[in-house]
Parts: sequence; structure tokens; C-alpha cells
Amino acid sequence: MADDPAGVWAAGLGTAGFFAVLIVIIWQIAATWRARMLASREQQYKQLAEKYAQLLEDNVELHRKSIEELTQARRSIASMEKMMREIE
Repeated sequence: MADDPAGVWAAGLGTAGFFAVLIVIIWQIAATWRARMLASREQQYKQLAEKYAQLLEDNVELHRKSIEELTQARRSIASMEKMMREIE
């Protein structure tokens, strides 16, 4: 059995081409997976930002209510102090 140099080269190029295609396919699968992971992470960040915005809004509303209640308590205390002074 004689080795044909052209056949050896053809087999070598075919094998190299097969591995090149295999590498490209694996590379594309990895790139697709990475893109999906990044998109998923971005969606999680958006949800977290929305949740944070809602919590901040709730916190501002609670703060506003606390200030209103404190103002009302100060008015009541001032009124009581005035009444106590008038009694003395």
C-alpha cells in the first residue's frame, strides 16, 4: 500500500477543516449561552431597580406621614402648654 501525498494532504486538510468547523460551532454555542446569561442578568437588574424604586417611594410616603403626625403632635403639645399657662 503506497501512500499518496495528495491523499495525505487531502485527509489532513479535511481533518483540519472538520476541527475548525467544530471549534466555530462550540464558540458560537458559548457566545449564545453568554448572551443569554447577560440578558437574564440585565432583566434581574431591571426587576431589582423597579423593586428598589417602589421601596423608595413607600419609604418617602412613610416619612411624609411621620412628619405630618409629628407636626400634629407638636401642635397638640403647644396647645396643651398654652392651656396650662393660662390655668396658672
